[in-house]
Amino acid sequence: MPKYYTPKEANNLLEIVRPMVGEMMTIAEKIQASQPELWDLAKKSAGNGGNAKLSKLLPDFDRLHSLLHEIQDMGIEVKDLTTGLIDFVCLRDGREIYLCWKYNEEQIQFWHEIEAGFAGRQKIDWE
Repeated sequence: MPKYYTPKEANNLLEIVRPMVGEMMTIAEKIQASQPELWDLAKKSAGNGGNAKLSKLLPDFDRLHSLLHEIQDMGIEVKDLTTGLIDFVCLRDGREIYLCWKYNEEQIQFWHEIEAGFAGRQKIDWE
């Protein structure tokens, strides 16, 4: 069963998650610059929960793998390592939605239907 977050709980967790996402973005940028041929594997791996073989190739992959799992263990979904996009699962009106946050945003202000993705973001107008 997934962990469900309220907007307030998710925003409070940003204090812990923000530096982790920032470090993941830095590692992702470094991998893209120095190992571009492996970047597609790393990107796909992140969306699928990581790849143990890939994480053994370089210490950067290992750290990325570790951070990814720490975040996922909190019930948070990493959507894009380049932009620092993550989603927190939330229950609203009896259905699952995502509370959507990007690294450059001060706090979580948007949500979207699970199937709508980032393009379907809407302003949170409840608490």
